[in-house]
Amino acid sequence: MSTVAAAPLVFITGASSGIGLALAQRFREAGWRLALVARRVDTLAAWCAERRLSAPDVEVYAADVRDVDAITAAGRLCLARQGLPDVVIANAGISHGIDSALREDLDVMRATLETNVLGVAATFQPFIGGMRARRSGALVGIGSVAGIRGLPGHAAYCASKAAVISYCESLRGECRGSGVAVVTLLPGYIDTPLTRGNPYAMPFLLSAESFADRAYRAIAVRASYRVIPWQMGVVAKLMRLLPNAWFDRTFAGRPRKPRQSAR
Repeated sequence: MSTVAAAPLVFITGASSGIGLALAQRFREAGWRLALVARRVDTLAAWCAERRLSAPDVEVYAADVRDVDAITAAGRLCLARQGLPDVVIANAGISHGIDSALREDLDVMRATLETNVLGVAATFQPFIGGMRARRSGALVGIGSVAGIRGLPGHAAYCASKAAVISYCESLRGECRGSGVAVVTLLPGYIDTPLTRGNPYAMPFLLSAESFADRAYRAIAVRASYRVIPWQMGVVAKLMRLLPNAWFDRTFAGRPRKPRQSAR
């Protein structure tokens, strides 16, 4: 008796809007099964209903990646319901400007680091052992070009994305030889709810859908590190090379990301 292999499975956090939702759509168009995680599951449920998607093609899990117990439980539930994913994308993230002179902004920084850094590690944790045993799979961390250098007023977000880049690099070394790929994606400016309130120019701005298509191709070839779009990769390399004095002068007086309490 012949059996039909199940379609590959992708697990995506922050899937209710922006990059996460665009990635879900791109993977679904390619025939993948979806495990979608978000705090706002009603939004995802409506998206699935509009497209007549249901189990076993898609499952929706409610979790906040800041809550380690909640997101790791969502991962275990995915394993029980849908099996071991082929790709796990730690996409959930937040972005607010901060002023370190203000006590209340330290709470914003804590939330940013818990979401953008700890949330990535907690997203991956339930799946690493199984992927190593199977000797295949990809763990995808969504960093940012903002993690290359620190931008004034954007310390929490820049620090968090720099940490994601370093964390994924460390994890890649730990997974070497196991068959498990670690992919670090660095978006430039992407048109999402996180960027629409930015009070400054955003060169090479991409739609979320265009980013998702390029990200899908980078994941497919297991690229270890990819800046999207490539033009921002050139900018990132130039930013790395700038001496501190030149870098500081370049960004002096630039409008800053709004603080959370100022929104």
